[in-house]
Amino acid sequence: MTSAPEHPPAGEGAPARTDRRRTWASLLALLLVLVTGFLALREPVPYATFSPGPTVNVLSEYDGKPIIEVQDRKTYSDKGGLRLVTVIPSAPGEKVNLVQLVRSWLDPDVSVLPYDAVYGSTETRKTVRQQSAAQMTSSQENAVAAALTALGVDFDEGVGVASVDPEGPAQGRLEAGDELLRVQGRRVSDVASVTRAVRALPVGTRVRIDVRRDGRTVSEQLRTVGAADDPQASAVRIGVAVCCYDFPFEVDLNISQNIGGPSGGMMFALGIYDVLTPGSLTGGKVIAGTGEIDPEGRVGEIGGIQQKLVGAQDDGARLFLVPAGNCAEALGGNYDPDRMRLVKVETLEDALADVKAWVADPGAELPRCTR
Repeated sequence: MTSAPEHPPAGEGAPARTDRRRTWASLLALLLVLVTGFLALREPVPYATFSPGPTVNVLSEYDGKPIIEVQDRKTYSDKGGLRLVTVIPSAPGEKVNLVQLVRSWLDPDVSVLPYDAVYGSTETRKTVRQQSAAQMTSSQENAVAAALTALGVDFDEGVGVASVDPEGPAQGRLEAGDELLRVQGRRVSDVASVTRAVRALPVGTRVRIDVRRDGRTVSEQLRTVGAADDPQASAVRIGVAVCCYDFPFEVDLNISQNIGGPSGGMMFALGIYDVLTPGSLTGGKVIAGTGEIDPEGRVGEIGGIQQKLVGAQDDGARLFLVPAGNCAEALGGNYDPDRMRLVKVETLEDALADVKAWVADPGAELPRCTR
């Protein structure tokens, strides 16, 4: 005799099925949390970063030509290095994500700043590149003027607008070819006097500019801004490249178009001086530095000093020339003082004297950076 198989009472398997449903629901919820978290980590945040960039020996070549190329004048070679230093900013319009932000905060070589403190809402890669290129052109002209002044070479100088930054405060107000007459009511007679007048004003100041255009005087109100490569806005400007010099011989500066801004001025000036004088200014050693320069040789502070120190040390610099206005910030940088010495400079004359003294005696007493 056989019997029918026993069946569990109705409802006896329900707890197992409920547990399975709960497990799947928990897994789906966890997956949703992970996906949401991953997407949140990739979401842009309103910050920009500044990282150490490459350095360039201005005594070397670029694209098969000397970086410093002088026509109709005897030149001299130097086997040492005068290194121009750079920073790499995060791109305008491309805010970093949370992962990049945390990584940057943890990296002592990287600076993190609010995006709006670095870029305007309408700035793009193109406009920043144009502004940076205009600043580089003006910086190179000033470097030639400063170097020739240090060498005692005479040249003629006027004062006018060479170009206007399309995203700067002068766009639509000043024009290339305008003759500059006055800044804030003070007459200007050369490029240096324009630079001094503008640098004396805080960023965001409304400034009156008087120019002569087509035989008549035109007055415009502009607002001062910071430099494209200067997140701290320590280098003040009005968005125009000022000219004009008539040098007795041609000096061309050949450098990658990926490098811009005004902060290479002092190193260009040192390089031009070195190329035009017998012997080796560097003594065969590697020297780096940074700083905007005016035609009279005054060295102005710049942005990104801590990142520039890292790049210089990585590329073998043993001496770094620091604008006086950047000294306090430089001392907080991630560099090894036993490998690279910092020296404070205020003028091209200072820089030349300090380099010569250090080459002759690396232990020489030189102006130090202090907080």
